[in-house]
Amino acid sequence: MFKRNGQTTQPTTLQTVERITSVLGVGIIWQGSIDGSGGVRVEGTFEGQIFLKGLLVVGETGKVTCDNLRATSVIVAGAVKGNIAAQKVEIRSTGRVWGDIVTTAFATEEGAFLRGQIRMEDAVDLESDAPAKAAEAEQTTPDSPKV
Repeated sequence: MFKRNGQTTQPTTLQTVERITSVLGVGIIWQGSIDGSGGVRVEGTFEGQIFLKGLLVVGETGKVTCDNLRATSVIVAGAVKGNIAAQKVEIRSTGRVWGDIVTTAFATEEGAFLRGQIRMEDAVDLESDAPAKAAEAEQTTPDSPKV
């Protein structure tokens, strides 16, 4: 609108904001697959496959069963049974995860529950089945120590 000393202002680049665009509400039971981009909040029960280029929030009443959940960011305040591959994973104090996590950034609150392993990477390839292949490799390696 106004120019100072003849300088032109350059347009600012907008930072991508992760936000919820779809909600699976309390009392809803869904079986199938969630695939696409955007943000999804699960407050009901979901069983199937999730591949999401965006944010996945499993709310306090949410229950997700998914062999290999893949999303850009995952926040768990409810229950997840299955492996997670994401750029960012956060388990809130009410969150419970049964499965392995592959991520570049991990945060947890006191009281959070995780039964599985966390593997930190420089980058996470959301296009591949990395968690499934890693689990298969562990099971087929006879010399690996069991903890």
